Amino acid sequence: MQRWKINLAVLMGGNFLVMAGMTMIMPFLSLYLKKDLGLTDDHEVGLWAGFIFAANFITSFIFQPLWGKLSDKYGRKMMLLRSGFGMAIVIVLMGFATEPWHLLALRMLNGVISGFSPAAVALVSATTPKNRIGFAMGTLQSGGTAGAILGPFIGGLLADSFGFRPIFYITGSFLFLASVVSWLLVQESFDRNAAALKAQTSVIKGLKELLVIRQLPVLLTVTFLIQFAMLSPMPLIPLYVEKLHGTTENLAFYAGFVGSVTGISNLICAPLLGRLSDRIGASRILIISLAGAGVMLIPQAFVGTVGHLLIFRFLLGCFMGGLIPTVNSLIRKHTPDDMVSRSFGFNSSALALGNMLGPVVGGALSGFIGIEGLFVLSGVLLFLTCIWASRAIRYRKQTQVKA
Repeated sequence: MQRWKINLAVLMGGNFLVMAGMTMIMPFLSLYLKKDLGLTDDHEVGLWAGFIFAANFITSFIFQPLWGKLSDKYGRKMMLLRSGFGMAIVIVLMGFATEPWHLLALRMLNGVISGFSPAAVALVSATTPKNRIGFAMGTLQSGGTAGAILGPFIGGLLADSFGFRPIFYITGSFLFLASVVSWLLVQESFDRNAAALKAQTSVIKGLKELLVIRQLPVLLTVTFLIQFAMLSPMPLIPLYVEKLHGTTENLAFYAGFVGSVTGISNLICAPLLGRLSDRIGASRILIISLAGAGVMLIPQAFVGTVGHLLIFRFLLGCFMGGLIPTVNSLIRKHTPDDMVSRSFGFNSSALALGNMLGPVVGGALSGFIGIEGLFVLSGVLLFLTCIWASRAIRYRKQTQVKA
């Protein structure tokens, strides 16, 4: 097997384990706080659960650009292993928490040292032939999507079988194993001496240099809006499903199905659209996917049954599968070689910001416009981003023709 294919296969598996580990805590976080960490008041449990869940994304948003800078200086594989082994240790320690603030502090630390996924993206993009970048980005994304889908399901099953604390030990062990496999099998051609000779800039100056590239602000905004559009309605979907379903019978099943069906179609379509982008261009797939996602979001505000909602959520995931991989492909295309990891670090921060603000802003706006309004707003935002992205890409083509 070619070296880039080995790297891709190993890191796709690692991406799955990392995302599964990050989301495995979601189904039982409040129960863990209540039964193992001594909280009794439901309001207090809700507050702690919200802070603990958001803590990881807050620190991740702050520190990802720093790890991206160090990755350009010391190599992507080193940052990959730093994150993998570091998160394995921190997640195991979560199982020993005795107070809510212990778990909060560890979740914040986990966000600080996270960065496996952006390092994997940077490493795969650097080792994959240019004519296969789209396929590689789609395949890598499918691993992370599968982990995000199956993580809560696996976490719930393990909690029922073994209790809460062993899940952290199991998850940490799997992350440790994924890091060992990456250490042994993943290879990267990186000249550290040559990188050390290049002038190093601060994180802020590096961001300013990257933002001069006309396409980068568009791509970072697209990443943020993808996560915002995906997550802003998510906390309210069970209530929306209840309204459409008209009864509490099998409500949990339907709510869970509606929440996961987008990820399932994303998992299926990401590699296919990635392969297609290698043939017709990543920019075309990005524009089509943005427009398609906007089209599929708006009708969700007007459906009359759960079945109709499932159809549009599934189709939304199909178009979402063409967004993140093509964004990563275009970032690699437009970024200088010595700043690739840094640009992926900023992109990871944009993703974390969307994860953090989506549910918060969605919950705040829902009191005024309802979940139906959130679907319409997200669709309109994606349409506006589509127009912005198409103009930026057209600008680049025109300047290349003139040159």
